[in-house]
Amino acid sequence: MNLKLDAVGIFVTDMEKMVSFYHDILGMRTDWDGKAPNAELESNGFHLTLYRREDFEKETGQKYTYPEGINGTMELGYEVENYAAVDREYQRIIRAGGTPVMPPTTSDRWGERTCIAADPDGNLVEIGALTQG
Repeated sequence: MNLKLDAVGIFVTDMEKMVSFYHDILGMRTDWDGKAPNAELESNGFHLTLYRREDFEKETGQKYTYPEGINGTMELGYEVENYAAVDREYQRIIRAGGTPVMPPTTSDRWGERTCIAADPDGNLVEIGALTQG
């Protein structure tokens, strides 16, 4: 078997708010028209698909449970060029409405500088860099 991972999907409560977060704040590209039942976003070959929870439940004929608050199930990781960019991006994301989770911190174990914020639905977003300068 040779499966190719193509995208990650997130089932969202407010499509407009989530598309805005990933497009306007995190800079992912999309051609979502505001009407389609799902939004495809792309960044450097990575695809993120957003689906309205209620639409997905109707489509599959099932009800699902969703985490409340900050969701520690998974995270989306973004890489930036250096430590200073981690600090800048964290401040920018928080000012734009992201929820602070972990301020920029440098790991003693492997030297990565990383920070974590949460999107409007509480999904974790990590920004990291392995280079100081």
